[in-house]
Amino acid sequence: MSATASKNLDKAGIWVTTLCAIHCLLLPVILPLLAMAGLAFIGEDLLENAILGLSVVIGLLSLISGARKHGQWHLLSLLLLGAFIYSQRDILGHWGEPVIILFGAGLIIYAHVSNLRLSRKLNFAPVAEEPVQG
Repeated sequence: MSATASKNLDKAGIWVTTLCAIHCLLLPVILPLLAMAGLAFIGEDLLENAILGLSVVIGLLSLISGARKHGQWHLLSLLLLGAFIYSQRDILGHWGEPVIILFGAGLIIYAHVSNLRLSRKLNFAPVAEEPVQG
């Protein structure tokens, strides 16, 4: 995968994860309005899990591509740990849900940002000069 494609996947992963977190955090506030507008499906667990799944797929593609170049495979564990924590958003009840969501999404976003930084460092690393043959 090209460096540009990997960078774009990281950016997409950051956006999808951020939108997913905002969706989950604002849902309790806007769900009654959505129901009145006939858009209650937006609050379904299936949609939330689909968005999280999309975030993980984008993350896996991007982080595997990046790790092949920079060798930092631990970022994949951060992505998967963040996704697992995020998927357990209901475990602490209504008041704990925002904390779980923010922590899980934060790990996913951190993995993407780290991947972008490591890839950027590789692209700007100085090329070693070959010794001059005399």
